[in-house]
Amino acid sequence: MDKRLKIVTIGGGSSYTPEIIEGFIKRYKELPVSELWLVDIEEGKEKLEIVGNLAKRMVEQAGLKGKFDIHLTLDRREALKDADFVTTQFRVGLLEARIRDERIPLRYGMIGQETNGAGGFTKALRTIPVILDICKDITELCPNAWLVNFTNPSGMVTEAVIKYYPNIKIAGLCNVPIGVRKSVVDALKAKDEEVELICGGLNHFFWGRKVLHNGADKTKEAVAGVLADIENTPANLRTKEPWLKDQIMDLGMIPCGYHRYYYMTDEMLRAQVADIKSGKGTRGEQVKVVENELFELYKDPNLNIKPKQLEQRGGQYYSDAACELINSIYNDKGTVIVVSTKNNGVIDCLPDNCAVEVTARVYRDGIKPFPQDPMPVEARGILQLMKSFEEMTIEAAVTGNYGKALHALTLNPLVNSGNQVKTMFDEIIRENWDFLPQFHHAISRYKY
Repeated sequence: MDKRLKIVTIGGGSSYTPEIIEGFIKRYKELPVSELWLVDIEEGKEKLEIVGNLAKRMVEQAGLKGKFDIHLTLDRREALKDADFVTTQFRVGLLEARIRDERIPLRYGMIGQETNGAGGFTKALRTIPVILDICKDITELCPNAWLVNFTNPSGMVTEAVIKYYPNIKIAGLCNVPIGVRKSVVDALKAKDEEVELICGGLNHFFWGRKVLHNGADKTKEAVAGVLADIENTPANLRTKEPWLKDQIMDLGMIPCGYHRYYYMTDEMLRAQVADIKSGKGTRGEQVKVVENELFELYKDPNLNIKPKQLEQRGGQYYSDAACELINSIYNDKGTVIVVSTKNNGVIDCLPDNCAVEVTARVYRDGIKPFPQDPMPVEARGILQLMKSFEEMTIEAAVTGNYGKALHALTLNPLVNSGNQVKTMFDEIIRENWDFLPQFHHAISRYKY
């Protein structure tokens, strides 16, 4: 195909942006991006300018100046007009909101985490109305564009689009399956191209269900090999506590790192409390330090490549996965990628019209998931419970239904039951007041 491409990245001032620039640069011969619009909000203007200037230097260093134009804007609608692809990587409320999401549950003796438990629930309530507002603009200004989402919680955000804007072509992405794949390849002492990994479940709640090495089923060997893998585990999930080997071997599937919060809740909570007591802080507070250091690096006018330090940020490979997905759609390559997409019967025990995270081939005309065996009883119940939690969270985010929100919280395995759920939710609303207007009807802003 000869068509030149216009791509829009919403949340363009993100520290991840140099990775997406690098990804487009290295694919330029087969993915001829002519315009990349980096979009942010007024509060992110300074970071947008810093990272945008670095992006321009990277393009010039690659010899693409005048061919690959970088545009910076706070005007989302201007950017979206006639776009071919839209990527989303924004954080409503910035890192300060993430830190609140982690701190509030800990006050109530619960896991405080960005995308799981009460923290992930809160992030979804803030984020889903914004993604739907973006979808309204896409429908008007670039109705044929693909939406590639890696805004967390990616699965719930993707499902909200599937349900409320069914005509938009969307793929949700996450870097966690990439880490699981690296663990499997290392465990089998194999080459990457020799391994086929079939994943199935939900975003941050999937399993590696089948592993083939040169066509031979090596699932059992892979499960055994990855149990002790620390190197390929995301930084916020690393713990000296091992998995319960007997449990995981009986499961016969490879849990993703985030399953530690569900299979090892007490250990993970103790580790979080210890980090607070030691002064290390929450993961969000640790990330904030790394972010500040990165943006100081990005300011250097002599820097014209993605700095190695970006890998410390966590979430590396997100952007590279997005570039490869766009490349596969544009060139009809059928690349194998783990994506969040509409279920349509792929996972037998979940509704058709929900988002699942599965291994698929990606083509110009859509996403084609690999067939999957029925979900085993060991995973089926908790998977259905988590999907019910997600469905009710999405409904609460859109409607502001206070009762539905309480139901969602009570269902989540990482949230304690009882009156403290209501007390915690009221605190969540008050501390996120400017970002949760749909719940203003339910409580007053201030306690009297």
